[in-house]
Amino acid sequence: MKKGTRVLLWVVLPLAIALITWAGVTAWRIWYDRKVPNFTGTIDLYVYPDMDAQKVMEAIAADSTVRSAKSLRRVMRPDETFQVGHYRIDSTCTSMYVLRMLRGGWQTPVNLTLSGAIRTPGALARKIGSQMLADSAQVAAFIASEDSLALYGTDRKQLFTLIVPDTYQMKWTVSVREIFDRLVQERNAWWTEERKAAARVQGLTPQEVSTLASIVDGETRYVPEMPKIAAVYLNRLRSGMKLQADPTVAFCFDYQPRRILKSHLQVDSPYNTYQNYGLPPGPISCPPKVCLEAVLHPDAHNYIFFCADPSFNGSHRFAVSYSEHLANARAFQKALTERQRGSN
Repeated sequence: MKKGTRVLLWVVLPLAIALITWAGVTAWRIWYDRKVPNFTGTIDLYVYPDMDAQKVMEAIAADSTVRSAKSLRRVMRPDETFQVGHYRIDSTCTSMYVLRMLRGGWQTPVNLTLSGAIRTPGALARKIGSQMLADSAQVAAFIASEDSLALYGTDRKQLFTLIVPDTYQMKWTVSVREIFDRLVQERNAWWTEERKAAARVQGLTPQEVSTLASIVDGETRYVPEMPKIAAVYLNRLRSGMKLQADPTVAFCFDYQPRRILKSHLQVDSPYNTYQNYGLPPGPISCPPKVCLEAVLHPDAHNYIFFCADPSFNGSHRFAVSYSEHLANARAFQKALTERQRGSN
């Protein structure tokens, strides 16, 4: 072999090997980025309006489930435009799939859970704002607007009739209007013809069912007794008695008093059922399904009084006559006094 040929080989061969190696590494990286899952677990990624691509990539790469941060950097440029939203990245996702997901806005729905005590519009706004992109101020402004509520044929007094508490899946980025559109749609679906018929049997409209259910919700957390308490109030309504429900008085004071005193009972408000006959103008809270069902399917009895049981187990003692009720009330007060003495 001539000397010139040998020199050429010594120059070309390393270059060829380097080129082949580079091509192989590049091909492997392309294959990995597009075909190999780059995550060992699940990431719930929230892309906010003020996040640029660099912040999004850093948020993903910082998670311990990422196999190769280099793979993410290879496919995602710092000048990428990603869609605001909630994205669930799991162990089946490749880096390229995540890029396409963020570019295209392929959101994963979130759970909007409305449960627990929702007794004021502010509490409702905070509950929604803590789970959705729309913040509590936006929600509060929407439900404070009579024009907004008029879209659903209602007003602020009937706000809580729009909602049947549950867990609903929707996109994290939906507007407040879209949230309430969905809640009203679900409310309408819950009120089947059978439930409307059950309401008519009790002499109530669906809105009145919600109002009475909110009072039941304020009286007890003991689910087995809810139909019994609902029946007490229905008995009072039918007999022309005042409801005299402490939760309605608490509502008049924004639920601030820890105990309802005689002075509270004098408050001048259409919601004070110690001063006014019939149901208050609207629900005093957002009643859960179990309370709505208790009003639709109350127990059959003649009780018109009840008070807390002296055992403090969350149940109540019921009475037909006022004298019997007074005896029950005295028994509870005696037990309460002894309990307070024992704690001192």
